[in-house]
Amino acid sequence: MSRRQLKKEVLEILHQSSLDEIFQNLGSYQDHRLLNPLFIALCHPVEKVRWHAVCSFGWLVPAMAEKDLETARIVMRRFLWSLNDESGGIGWGAPEAMAEIMCHSSPLRKEYLHMLISYMREDGENLFEDGNYLELPMLQRGLLWGVGRLCQEHRREMIKREIIAEMSAYLESSDMHVIGLAIWCLGLLGAESGLEKIRPFLQCNEEISLFLNNETQQISIAELARCALKEISDNNVIIDC
Repeated sequence: MSRRQLKKEVLEILHQSSLDEIFQNLGSYQDHRLLNPLFIALCHPVEKVRWHAVCSFGWLVPAMAEKDLETARIVMRRFLWSLNDESGGIGWGAPEAMAEIMCHSSPLRKEYLHMLISYMREDGENLFEDGNYLELPMLQRGLLWGVGRLCQEHRREMIKREIIAEMSAYLESSDMHVIGLAIWCLGLLGAESGLEKIRPFLQCNEEISLFLNNETQQISIAELARCALKEISDNNVIIDC
């Protein structure tokens, strides 16, 4: 099968609604042949296809890691390179896909979670303070969604990473989508220090698009703030408000 035909077939599969069916259909292809079509799909104009590509990476790469960890590492390094200024690319979908992969792979999370978090941080004065702060709001959206996704699946581990200060800084963003995602993450982290910073957004009725529970939802900043405040107070994980 030609690469063009393979790309066409994979994109058709990603247009389907059921992730279970998508994974089942993708399972008929060799793992390594799916990688390039999935990378391409991360930039697809249809939002559903992009998210299904993210989820498919989370299904494919952890399975690859179980068979050959180095092969999975190569995929992760490809994501990191796409976010590097020297790559000439932008890295659309990379933070989301990396996070989804790490949600389902303990070895890859152990090796690469610190790199995902580094995209929230500026360089520091000390040698060990190496940040890779992402300045583009569109990439910040993907990063914060990825952090939130990891908080959903591995809350205690994420709390230990001490990222609340960095997350709170996003509440001052000019991008309301970034603010909404930061509020969502702060709730998942149970950030008591964020209570006063979140409360002003209870009056913000602007809506953002948020991919949760395998579907895209429209939710207001006010609703995210309400859920986050309740979550922080109850000290439970938000799954669906």
